[in-house]
Amino acid sequence: HFTQFKATFMMVALFFLGSVDSSAYDKIVTHSRIRARKEGPNVCALQQVEGTKKKYFSTFFPTLEILYECCPGYMKLDGMKGCPAVAPIENVYDTLGLVKAETTQRYSDMSKLRQEIESTGTFTVFAPSNEAWDELNPVTALEDNVNIELFNALHYHMVNHRLMTKDMKNGMTVTSMYNDQAIFINHYPNGVVTVNCARIIHGNQIATNGVVHVIDRVIRSVTGTIKDYLESEEELSSFNNAVFIAGVMDKLGQPGQFTLFAPTNEAFDKLTPGFMETLVTYHLLNSVQCAEAIMAGSVYETEEGSTIEIGCDGDSLTVNGIKMVLKKDIVASNGVIHLIDQVLIPDSAKEVRELVGKSQSTFGDLVSEMGLTSSLSSDTQYTLLAPLNAVFTDEVMADDEYLRIILQNHMLKLKISLSMLFNGQLLETLSGQLLRVFIYRTAVCIESACMVRGSKEGMNGALHVMTSLIKPADKTAFELLDADGNFKIFLSLMETAGLEDLLKQNGSYTIFAPTDEAFEALGADDLDLLKGDVKALRNILLYHFSEGIIINGGLEAKVTNLLKTLQGKPLQLKSENNSIRVNSVEIPKSDLMAINGVVHVVKNVLYPADLPVGRQDLLLVLQKLIKYIEIKFVSGFTYAEIPLTFISRLPETETVIIEEKQPSIKTVTTVIEGKPSIKQVTRVIKPAGSKVVAEVDQSTKTVTRVIGRQPSMSKVTRIIGGKLKNMCIWKIPVLSFTAGVRRRARLVKRHYKPKE
Repeated sequence: HFTQFKATFMMVALFFLGSVDSSAYDKIVTHSRIRARKEGPNVCALQQVEGTKKKYFSTFFPTLEILYECCPGYMKLDGMKGCPAVAPIENVYDTLGLVKAETTQRYSDMSKLRQEIESTGTFTVFAPSNEAWDELNPVTALEDNVNIELFNALHYHMVNHRLMTKDMKNGMTVTSMYNDQAIFINHYPNGVVTVNCARIIHGNQIATNGVVHVIDRVIRSVTGTIKDYLESEEELSSFNNAVFIAGVMDKLGQPGQFTLFAPTNEAFDKLTPGFMETLVTYHLLNSVQCAEAIMAGSVYETEEGSTIEIGCDGDSLTVNGIKMVLKKDIVASNGVIHLIDQVLIPDSAKEVRELVGKSQSTFGDLVSEMGLTSSLSSDTQYTLLAPLNAVFTDEVMADDEYLRIILQNHMLKLKISLSMLFNGQLLETLSGQLLRVFIYRTAVCIESACMVRGSKEGMNGALHVMTSLIKPADKTAFELLDADGNFKIFLSLMETAGLEDLLKQNGSYTIFAPTDEAFEALGADDLDLLKGDVKALRNILLYHFSEGIIINGGLEAKVTNLLKTLQGKPLQLKSENNSIRVNSVEIPKSDLMAINGVVHVVKNVLYPADLPVGRQDLLLVLQKLIKYIEIKFVSGFTYAEIPLTFISRLPETETVIIEEKQPSIKTVTTVIEGKPSIKQVTRVIKPAGSKVVAEVDQSTKTVTRVIGRQPSMSKVTRIIGGKLKNMCIWKIPVLSFTAGVRRRARLVKRHYKPKE
């Protein structure tokens, strides 16, 4: 009993000490135990890769089968839930049987290793599983020479001191008990620990004289570098030459941590001669990535600077989504080699059109079918904004001319990489349209379409994947609402409040526009009362405006986004299930893009929950209008005056009209190409809604042709029909009056600043 107590105490002490400095492997096992706590004590949840025998202590993925097993060091008891018993502490030989490594145990017996691992001492044994020995071909050579070959092979799986997973550091080398040859250990952030790229599938099984780790394959001794392997393999001779020409060979012969994807000679036969030398470094990683440690969708930076995505398809590896690995995990002293049947070509060596992926293939096909590829030559820089296939509906495809315009809106002049984009940026398409860029916390959007992961850069441009079609705005917010016809009351109230210009002027606004349906509870008297209090009306209307353009795709999902309004109080905006709500009010139609903002349609009038009302008659009207909150009444409360500094006003314009009885003739000179000509000019200025004070009689000007002098140019403002326009004109002869009566008239117009 004392011996059993001492052994149990020792195991508990070792586990306790191990927990002080836990490793990624230990943390994954702990997490796995938490996941399986409903199955009973000391049960670990594992996930099995479909179609394989691979099991991992890790987080769950829907595609992986979940299994439950006893955590390392624990056992089941009949009739009891979970794994309540602590595994007995035995010597290394007996522990091999405990962890079901019976083949390794049997081979230890056959090779006379049993006596050694039953004796006193401290050993670490990396014991291949039964399945690992079954996969070894041929195993008969070892069995035929048990005293030398098998004995040496088992000794190579042993270290002469205790080594727990917490002691195993990434890139670590330990000395085996076979001729002091090195064993190469990698400990990955995902909890996978490999020994010469064999994965530890059951670790830290304590023994009285050491520790046992079960691994998923038989490991072999490593003697050479990656360079040595390339030079010795005939099927890699083409790649070997390319590596030598690229000047990388010496690096592959030096100590380090490398992963090399080596294309076979057959892969080279598919390439243009001389092309490969520039791509060698794209096949090299500055880290060791054993196949067993690679999780689906892992992205790694290459020596060339680009990234590659390595995944798994059952027992096979994929590179950039393609199943191409012929042989994996060829271990060298300075890394690992995976043989592949295709040459890897980085995006930087491809034309942009070649970057279009499967999810955007419809866009790529349509660009070719519509004859738009002539603008996308290899010597032209451009950017493609490639929408996902699903956005090309029958409605979009019905009209070829409309489709052509849509496609052209997704083709930009120049190379615009993701890092070059900034909020408010204007991007010019190949057809001359200007598109606006909006940068949000979790999204980058162009007009109302947002990007998804997958932006790429080619040798002559870039490609960005878009969630929806890009449609440039061509109307102001006022023109959008006016043309719709369902916002008459809202527009009328805006005009009464003196805010109509806010919908027309240049700017970037988010507008929550109530439909006429939102006002259906109000009668004519109610509307008159509302219009009669301009302060109140402005407070209500300006609560529907926020500076900046916020679209649905730019909102962080399931998080409340606060928008400061022009009224001053914030709006609460939340996006969920691809729809948005403002102050809990549903937005049935969103992202109506205008040249001066975006309109979101609401069927309720919005009102700040903490803004009281000071008049009973106004309270009654607002209670009819706003039902989603309870409006407070505070006697005597008055609305604050909101300065309309955000509305652009043009300065007053003074027009002087002069009447003269007798015009005189003034001679001027200008430059005229070709023969001189004589013109008669009559200018009548007649603003809309006003009378002409005087009209100048037709008069004559004399023009003299002068060679070698450039005409002067002035920027002038002219009022025509009551509107202000900026234009550049050549100075022309003007009428000069020497006598007569001067009469002044003031013409004052309020107007907004014109678009540049």
